[in-house]
Amino acid sequence: MNTAIKTSRQQSKVNLEPVLQKVIRQAKREHKELQQMFELMGWGDLPDALKMEIKDDVAAMVDELQGQYSSCDPHVERRRQRVVYWVNSFKDDICSLKTAVDALRIRSL
Repeated sequence: MNTAIKTSRQQSKVNLEPVLQKVIRQAKREHKELQQMFELMGWGDLPDALKMEIKDDVAAMVDELQGQYSSCDPHVERRRQRVVYWVNSFKDDICSLKTAVDALRIRSL
């Protein structure tokens, strides 16, 4: 019985390594793409905690700047204004990182 369990565990480990390597490669690629987007916006030096809160916003802003689509939604415009305001406030030392992150955190319903 122990032999069957050990063999099963060994097979699972062997089968998971390529999957884990693929996940790691994908995460590195996504990190590089996100960093390029932040650099494009001039926000490459932001702390990771703030970047995580606004990564979807920045991706949408970059897509729109590159002409992939245009949003006229007033809610999207207000969100973007908030992102720019709080990022600039943090960069200008008007507020702390925690304040900026808390202000930009999207709360689930």
